[in-house]
Formats: sequence, structure tokens, C-alpha cells
Amino acid sequence: MQPKAISQTRALGHDPAPALRMLWLGFLAVVVLLVQATLAQARPDSLAPLAEQISPSVVNITTSTLVEGRTGPQGIVPEGSPFEDFFRDFQNRNNPNGEAPRPRRSSALGSGFVISEDGFVVTNNHVIEGADEIEVEFFSGKKFPAKVVGTDKNTDIALLKVEADAPLPFVSFGDSDSARVGDWVMAMGNPLGQGFSVSVGIVSARNRALSGSYDDFIQTDAAINRGNSGGPLFNMDGQVIGVNTAILSPNGGSIGIGFSMASNVVSKVVSQLREFGETRRGWLGVRIQDVTADVAEAMGLEKAAGALITDVPEGPAKEAGMLSGDVIVSFDGVDVADTRGLVRQVGNTQVGKAVRVVVWREGKTQTLTVTLGRREDAERTDAPSDEPGAAPDVTEKSVLGLTLSVLTDDKRSELNLADDAEGLIVTAVDESSEAFEKGLRTGDLITEAGQQKLTKLADLDARIAEATEAGRKSLLLLVRRAGEPRFVALSLEEK
Repeated sequence: MQPKAISQTRALGHDPAPALRMLWLGFLAVVVLLVQATLAQARPDSLAPLAEQISPSVVNITTSTLVEGRTGPQGIVPEGSPFEDFFRDFQNRNNPNGEAPRPRRSSALGSGFVISEDGFVVTNNHVIEGADEIEVEFFSGKKFPAKVVGTDKNTDIALLKVEADAPLPFVSFGDSDSARVGDWVMAMGNPLGQGFSVSVGIVSARNRALSGSYDDFIQTDAAINRGNSGGPLFNMDGQVIGVNTAILSPNGGSIGIGFSMASNVVSKVVSQLREFGETRRGWLGVRIQDVTADVAEAMGLEKAAGALITDVPEGPAKEAGMLSGDVIVSFDGVDVADTRGLVRQVGNTQVGKAVRVVVWREGKTQTLTVTLGRREDAERTDAPSDEPGAAPDVTEKSVLGLTLSVLTDDKRSELNLADDAEGLIVTAVDESSEAFEKGLRTGDLITEAGQQKLTKLADLDARIAEATEAGRKSLLLLVRRAGEPRFVALSLEEK
């Protein structure tokens, strides 16, 4: 029926094809316009409107420090240098009366940004550390003295306060977790003391770690130089998603590898500094190490993930019943990928909060409830922090590439071990063995095998037999060196 109807229509001179073509062309034109509008929005012709919007909230920071005068050539040449006498004579000739050098003032420059109309300013701790005087200069040219509210060396963040007669322009923190690799970003600050400057780039990478336990850096190719420290990294909505902190450079200048501390880290630190004048991070009270593939196999874990507890001294974890050898697989409802992730998550959790922690113990999971302490208090009392512990190896008898010996009173005295120390002493290590590759050395003390205590060589033989019978390919050893524990998994298969 349809072909016939079309034929009749055409016979009357009403062919629909031209109308359909016009509709199709109109649809294509609308699509093209929408695409062009989207591209125009994603890539604006100019970033000037954004720069004008946020620049009033960005500040230059100048610090002044009183440096005591020094006598002698210290600081000019190393002590004991053959040039030491030469410089001392030179100084004496220029100071014939022997007067003590006068103190002098040293200045430094940095950047920052205002986060509230009542004058709270964020910058890097290294910008203002040790400063006697701090001055904040706005884009308008106005200058105000600033005082330090609080600092955090772990994230290199400082919070300052200025007093002004009128409300100050400010910017807000954005969600750094939503920033994607490839997103446009704008850096603003005071590079090399040249005054307010803007640079643009993209997010080059996420979740970079440099050296700190709480590092979560955004890497960017936006130009960052000395003097940009403490300045903001903006997204295209004018929100701060990072604080420019460091660069990677062979010559001290920007080569397109800059690092900004993620705003989701900074905002938590700033909130605590603003409320308490210091940070208050959660503390679990364990020493931990990453779970490697061979450790996971030795413990019967399906995958190499979580944080393996090497030691549980007095603290919240011990009170909750955590044990050395437990693997923390979940903390406060979040899966634990590795030690770094756990450290950051614990630190970001409120002090005093009762947290559910899932551990892997003896082939099955167990849930414990831990009431977190405060890390800063623990550090002041030299208690262990929730960080990977560097702890090496120990034992005696020719097995697994190790020569092990029973721990005697003489060996305890020789190795400065406690009178109640137990385990097997490593008296030699085959340098071609896996044990040597994994860091075991003469003098290490092996206190556990297969997560059971060792007091005699027969205990180790029994643990090896049990692991072999259970079909395990490796045996987990707890090794102590200088009192510091760590787990090492050694293969039971002959190679």
C-alpha cells in the first residue's frame, strides 16, 4: 500500500524528497551549531574573564627574618677546608676592631590566596617558616601585615590571618578528586618576585607522591617557578583544586613538571588549623608494610592488597585486639589498597571515632572496632606511627638460603637483645638465595614462621612441613632487626 500512495502523490506533483532533504539539512545545521557551542565553551577564546574574576583573591607574600651575624668563615667554606684560614684572614682585615658582625634581615617571596572575607590566607609552610614578619600584598596594591594561625609540615600548608577594614575578595576550594587528566588549569602567583602572573596548562597526572605520608599531588604543566609556592591552582570554574608547592627541574626553573597539593587534602588541614591552630589526625597505632604477591600467597590471600601489621605496641590497635601478622583489608568501610592509602585514610578520620576495621587472620576475615587516638600526641611520646616500618631480618640452620642458630644468652648479649627475646638468629645468608635478595642478613632475628612463634629449630621445620602439606608455595617469616619488625615471604619450591 505504501508504494502506491507515494506513486499517487508524485503524480499530483507533490514529491516529498526535497522537503525531507531540507529537514535533514536543518537537523545537521543544528548539530553543527551545538558542537561549535560546546567547543567554544570548552576552549574559550580568552581566559581573561577568569583571570579578572579570581586575581583579587590571590596575594603576594613577603617575609622578613632576622639573621644573627657570624664570626669566622662559617657558611663560606666547609670546616677544615684549606681555604678556611684565607677567609678568616680576609674577614679580620675587613674587621680590624674585632667587632661582632651585626644581625641582618633576610627576605623571601611566595604566594597565597584568601579563602574568607574576614582575611584567612592559605600558603605553603616553607614560605613563612621561621619568619619574624609577614606581609601580604593584594592585586590592588594594598598591603597588610599577617600573623600565623597554624602550620602543618606534613602537607607543607600554613594558614595566615590579615585584618582589613572591609570584607576581602576570596575564592573557594573545589573538588580535586573530580579533576581529570587533561583538564585545563590556571596557576597564579608571584614567580621570581615579578609580581602577579598567570600561567595555563592541563592536569598532567593525579595522585602523585613525593616524600610525605599524606602526599596527594596534582601534576601540571602550567608554569610554576620559585615564588609561585603557596599560590592557587584553579579549575575553569575559578575554584582552587591545588596549592602550588614544588617543581621537578634540573636547573631550578619550570620545565613543565609542577606539583600542587590537592585541595581535598588542603581543605581538611585548613579547617583544623582554623579551628584548633594545629592538625588533629587519627592514629591507629601499628607498624605496617605493603602486601606483596608472595606474602599474599603465603597467607592465603586472593590478591596482593591491604596493609600487613608488623608490630602492635601499646595504643588503640592493641586495645582493640589487633595482632602482628593481621592484614588490614578494610578501614571504616573502605577497602585498603596499600599502606599509603591506609595512612592517609586513618589521618583523615576524626580523632576519637570508633571505626570498624576488617582484618585477615588465620585464613579468614575478622571485624574489630578501634577507637582512634591522635597522631600528634603519639608522635610527642615517640609512640609508633601508622606508617610502613623499615625493619629487616633474622635466624640459624641451613634452610631457605639461611644458616640459623638457636638464640642463647651469649648471643642476646652480643646482639644487644632483650633478655626475654626469642627466635632464631641468622648466622649466614647465601648471597645467591632469595633470602639474600629480600634483605635478610647475618644478625637478623626470626621470631615467627607461618605466623607462629619460633623458639627452636624444630619449630621452623614444623612450620615448613605444615606449609608444604597445605600446598603453600612460600612461608611467611617475621624478621626483626634492631628491634624493628617486618614480614618476608620465602619460596618453599626448589629453584
